Amino acid sequence: MADGVKKYSVEFKPSARKKMDKLDAPVRRRITQWIAKNLEGCENPRAKGRLLEGEWEGYWRYRVGDYRLIADIQDDKIIIMIINVDKRNDIYK
Repeated sequence: MADGVKKYSVEFKPSARKKMDKLDAPVRRRITQWIAKNLEGCENPRAKGRLLEGEWEGYWRYRVGDYRLIADIQDDKIIIMIINVDKRNDIYK
């Protein structure tokens, strides 16, 4: 960070990693590629996401096809913590 710009890294909560591991290989690959392209090393993780409300207030949602990622953006640690991965219809249950 010699230039003073924060570059975020992506980490998975263990339960979210388990869900990722259970996904079909093509879906898992698509999500992994999307994260690498859009989140890993980014300067503004909020640009590609949407702030959630209600029960999930304070968390951010990312859309990858029919799947959603819910993340906790931890500015103090410069981390995007993925806390849930699931299909659009099941993610908020």
